[in-house]
Amino acid sequence: MHIDKNDITVTILGSGTCVPSVARSSCAVMVTVGQSRLVLDCGPGTMRRLLEAGSSIHEVTHLFFSHFHPDHSAELVPFLFATKYPRRQRGRPLKLAAGRGFLDFFNGLKNVYGSWIDIGAQLDAVIEMDTAGSDSRMFEDFRVTSAPVAHNVESLAYRVESQDKRAVVYSGDTGYTENLVALAANAELLICEAALPDSCRVDGHLTPSLAGKVASRAGVRKLVLTHFYPECDQTDIAAECRKTFDGPLVLAEDLMVIKI
Repeated sequence: MHIDKNDITVTILGSGTCVPSVARSSCAVMVTVGQSRLVLDCGPGTMRRLLEAGSSIHEVTHLFFSHFHPDHSAELVPFLFATKYPRRQRGRPLKLAAGRGFLDFFNGLKNVYGSWIDIGAQLDAVIEMDTAGSDSRMFEDFRVTSAPVAHNVESLAYRVESQDKRAVVYSGDTGYTENLVALAANAELLICEAALPDSCRVDGHLTPSLAGKVASRAGVRKLVLTHFYPECDQTDIAAECRKTFDGPLVLAEDLMVIKI
């Protein structure tokens, strides 16, 4: 099958949080660009959702982490351990990337798990993105630009661009920040956390109306809200977002597919 190098397909693997849920796995989004398959965050349940989406760990070429909280990173160890299963081999070596402190974070995991997560030549690179400002890097089929956001010291949002400049932006956890507005400028799609209703706002997280404000100011073509705590199930999240955003709006569900 012919794959256009500029095709972008987004699959929501996990639209939930640390709270266990049958309907919502923890945070993960798959972005397919040409021959590359990125997974942005890898919370518990990601590998199962990959299978349900018709993919597998062996087809993932890049793992990007927004930050190190377990609901965003905890399946990294099982992912690497499963990669060692000798009857399957990766098509391309895996690249890992995250923000400040990722090398120490990864080395700490190796100190605990040792050879269990050593995948040898199947791991191509462990990349620590700059968290002091914007960091832009060209990969095989796409460019990734990161920007620091308001959550942890290592927290990043990512902009994934195809070679024809179409862009998907993924926020991870963050409070309102101008960095995210700038990163998402004119993107075809913004996948933005809206963890709690407006009435339950906490530091370090966006609400639906704040996510809408980011999207409006950035001029994005479509907004996808995700990372829903259970309180969101008792709230009209779309109505709250409509206070600040009048463009195309989607509430994320696990295994939802969006083509750009």
